[in-house]
Amino acid sequence: MRCDRVWHHARLATMAGDGLGEVEHGVIASHNGRIRYAGPAADAPTFDATERIDCAGRWITPGLIDCHTHLVYGGDRAHEFELRLEGASYEEIARAGGGIVSTMQATRAATKAELLASALPRLDALLAEGVTTVEIKSGYGLDLANETKQLRTARALADERAVRVETSFLGAHALPPGRDADDYIREVVDEMLPAIADAELADAVDAFCEGIGFTAEQTERVFAAAAAHGLPVKLHADQLSDLGGSGLAARFHALSADHIEYASDASLDAMADAGTVATLLPGAFYFVRETKLPPIEGLRARHIGIALATDCNPGTAPMTSILLVMNMAATLFRLTVPECLTGVTRNAAAALGLADQIGTLEPGKACDLAIWDIERPAELVYRIGFNPLHQRIFNGAPT
Repeated sequence: MRCDRVWHHARLATMAGDGLGEVEHGVIASHNGRIRYAGPAADAPTFDATERIDCAGRWITPGLIDCHTHLVYGGDRAHEFELRLEGASYEEIARAGGGIVSTMQATRAATKAELLASALPRLDALLAEGVTTVEIKSGYGLDLANETKQLRTARALADERAVRVETSFLGAHALPPGRDADDYIREVVDEMLPAIADAELADAVDAFCEGIGFTAEQTERVFAAAAAHGLPVKLHADQLSDLGGSGLAARFHALSADHIEYASDASLDAMADAGTVATLLPGAFYFVRETKLPPIEGLRARHIGIALATDCNPGTAPMTSILLVMNMAATLFRLTVPECLTGVTRNAAAALGLADQIGTLEPGKACDLAIWDIERPAELVYRIGFNPLHQRIFNGAPT
């Protein structure tokens, strides 16, 4: 078999099939950026390889996937965090010009070059932990020019680093000051979304369906417009209350419903029927001191795929560690090691509509690998503040 590279003397967590898909004596071969073989060395064909890499018994997983981030934004909100620790409420901070409004103002004031420069260190932190694919949302511009600027910056990150970037248009994230909600949604639907779709700047459309965001009816208008433009949808749903957002997302066959702490049984049934992934965000749960746990047992009982992500954003999840996300999911939500690792590989790929391209070590998929100095995969979930990444491979090439 002709191939560019072969990684041998490796242990594999292929993430294909049930569990971790462990192979104790494994080998991976790639050609033109794609996996040609991944499995037991004893079953491997003869390789005609340009390069052979001895992994010295290290573990290889698929490259990790962060499927929900707000990585591109201006400014920060560390001062607001300090005020909250001193007793100020979120409402008091918002009335004083803080919250999403302050990030909107900083994002609008920043140039594309400034946004790119501030986003790169956050991206680099993710890549250093084995991430090879990242989703990035807009949602801090809240007008066409600045939403477009955010999305173009997100796309530009893939020119600066060896990473796959998926973009989501989140114009329906918050209401700009002084605007009427219905009028603003009309602008999102009739002006922003068509322009962004025509420019091919978004891979999906997202919204924030919540009491402090937009109603189910307003969200439905956004989703109907997305469908008219051939764009899949995902949703910030049922984070603070049950507005039926998860069920609404399922009605539109959303790729994922995210947060979902308050999702009802009826909404979970709809998600199961639609194949909508549940993306859990334990960093936000921790940072805002939530107490309502996501319906883990309901997800398990219905065999709904569980993905995990950082939710990297300046207000409620200023985190850039996908490894810490897994530990938080295990500790706070009681997910198992296989559930955590599946959540940042196979199910995260499904949450982006990329399950046929990434997320498992299988022939035909992109050769995105994370090679680890560990004795067992559980270490990736168990340890805190420890990064055992040996090497990251993107599209078959070391990075």
